[in-house]
Amino acid sequence: MGVDGRWMVLAAAVWIQAFTGTNFDFSSYSCDLKAVLGISQVQLSYLATASDIGKALGWCSGLALIYLPLPVVLLLTAAIGLGSYATQWLLITSRISLPYLPVFLLCLLAGCSICWFNTICFVLCIKNFPMSRALALSLTISFNGVSAAVYSLVAKALGSSSSVYLLLNAALPLVASAVSLPPILRHHPVRVYVSPRARADTHTFLLLYALAFITGIYLLSLNLVSTSRLTACILLAGAIALLLIPLCIPCLVCSEESRSQHAQLHKTLLVDYQSSTEDDVFMEGGGLWKSWCCDQLLGTDRLLVLGEEHGVKKLMRRVDFWLYYLAYLCGATIGLVYSNNLGQIAQSLGKESQTTMLVTIYSSCSFFGRLLSAAPDFLMGKAHFARTGWLAVALVLTPMAFFILAESGSGNALLAGTALIGLSSGFVFAAAVSVTSDLFGPNSVGVNHNILITNIPLGSLLYGLLAALDYDANGVTSSDGMVMCMGRRCYAKTFVLWGCISLVGLACGGALYLRTRLAYGLTERRRAAPSDRGDINNDAGG
Repeated sequence: MGVDGRWMVLAAAVWIQAFTGTNFDFSSYSCDLKAVLGISQVQLSYLATASDIGKALGWCSGLALIYLPLPVVLLLTAAIGLGSYATQWLLITSRISLPYLPVFLLCLLAGCSICWFNTICFVLCIKNFPMSRALALSLTISFNGVSAAVYSLVAKALGSSSSVYLLLNAALPLVASAVSLPPILRHHPVRVYVSPRARADTHTFLLLYALAFITGIYLLSLNLVSTSRLTACILLAGAIALLLIPLCIPCLVCSEESRSQHAQLHKTLLVDYQSSTEDDVFMEGGGLWKSWCCDQLLGTDRLLVLGEEHGVKKLMRRVDFWLYYLAYLCGATIGLVYSNNLGQIAQSLGKESQTTMLVTIYSSCSFFGRLLSAAPDFLMGKAHFARTGWLAVALVLTPMAFFILAESGSGNALLAGTALIGLSSGFVFAAAVSVTSDLFGPNSVGVNHNILITNIPLGSLLYGLLAALDYDANGVTSSDGMVMCMGRRCYAKTFVLWGCISLVGLACGGALYLRTRLAYGLTERRRAAPSDRGDINNDAGG
């Protein structure tokens, strides 16, 4: 009885994601970085943008994976992160002195390493779980959301200042990469691997998601009460134990029967779609689709089948892609910019001591949002709702949160708004890879998803600049030349503007759902038909 190596690789991807979400803790040391460099809020905003610009270089990771073995790219990525964050740590602890431009470039390299880690995990999931890639992707991406909580526990256990986060950002991803290498090196997925026990795989994923939920609850609830170093050390040991449990899953899911591989490949959804589509349009269209205006908005160049591969040129011509791009830009990206500004937001409201708690809440709620992104896959065959519809529902929380923050400057409003934004952006971050795969093809997801996330540096620059200008306009210049702003006025206009922008994202998400629900419905019916026939054959054979 052998161990299924796929699950060991999945456990390795979980560890990589859990310890490489270094972008979540920027707010934990941003105030110190601002003070050491003696820069304005606008210049600090540019440093956060630099990290996001680095993510736009994610396509380089796909190119590297073509020419280099995945383990080599993994270690190279860890080395890039080590160099960039360690140098920033030396700067913030006054061991070295650097001008602004080199620090900007260091932040860019750090952001690049984050994106490379993500791409490596995407490739591992898609190669090893071709028939369950959405579940594998959502699970591993979810653990990226616990990074800030884990780092917070380690920082408290060490009893150090905020600068320790930079040291952890440098060291922990390298350690996690080294620990994850053995299962990755041992297992070599076949070109087409389809598990004959799809239901067993689903049950295993359900177990892993339950474990992930328990881990998230543990980190969120107990992290907030860990005040002493001893308590933090005990809680950290418990967190490590929970993160080790996925390594035991392969032993639990070993097949008691020999596993034979299927010779028949997964049939493409393009077969006979034209005739079926005509029927579906008639059934779902009704009188509404006959409106010329609706047809122009929702019917032009509409996707009628999922999984069709899109090259870059074809992608750029798709209306659906640009609706998707704007929904992400005005939804998840604005939530990421909010998290980058949490340190200054908390400081302006007199809650500077709660910055670590706010970062933990954002990270943990982002984690739960990522877990929820797997709901469409677990409900498959029971209750059908297009994945793009779930995406649109998640985007509702972001404008709601910003208008709450604009209305009230209380501590409870800050906690509630941070939680809602984390939940919404986390869902979108995790669901985006599967949506990209669904709409524009699984084989092209490495390139297409990196094209999609070019909206992150664009949004980071735009939204961060809006916030910084509002902050500096309402601030007071101190004797050392730094601008400090205290009170609700520092971010009041920013929250209103961000709320209005996120409404645009919600509208684009809704339009994307209306344009793609037909394709999702057709896919669901075609998936159910072979399944029904397979059940009949199995019953007959029994």
